[in-house]
Amino acid sequence: MTHDLVTSLHPLLAAEASAEAQASGAEPGDLEQAVWLRLLERLESEGPPSDPHRWLRSAVRTEARRTRRRVRNERPYGTEPAGVAEYAHEPERLALAAARHRALRDAVRRLPGRCPGLVEALLSFKDLTYREIAGELGISQGSLGPERSRCLGCLRRLLTPEVAAG
Repeated sequence: MTHDLVTSLHPLLAAEASAEAQASGAEPGDLEQAVWLRLLERLESEGPPSDPHRWLRSAVRTEARRTRRRVRNERPYGTEPAGVAEYAHEPERLALAAARHRALRDAVRRLPGRCPGLVEALLSFKDLTYREIAGELGISQGSLGPERSRCLGCLRRLLTPEVAAG
């Protein structure tokens, strides 16, 4: 039942997410993932929607609105935090930054599975999009967000002892 529902809704979800993504400031794959998650949660709690196509369109618009609100409320720092810029080129700060960079790269190499390649792509100076990263790694764009979350969770666990020791 669930597989049939997912199979039948996939083309509609891809089209709706693509249509809403640009205006919301999100990647279409991120919107798709959020809606799939909402559908799975709903299936577990309430069962399938009576009108799956209408529910899906509504869910995509809801997720797009949620993303727009989040993007609108996020504000980048106008300047560096106080005191950072004036000391940024001191030898001690440069050495500490290099040590942190080495620790991060070492931890990335110790990650399991596809995580090293994914995190390296995320850290790339090329500022790759999800579509480009998915293409490089040979995985679907829709699975990139959850995979990224798992990899960053692993990285966080690997770095916790090093951060605590520092």
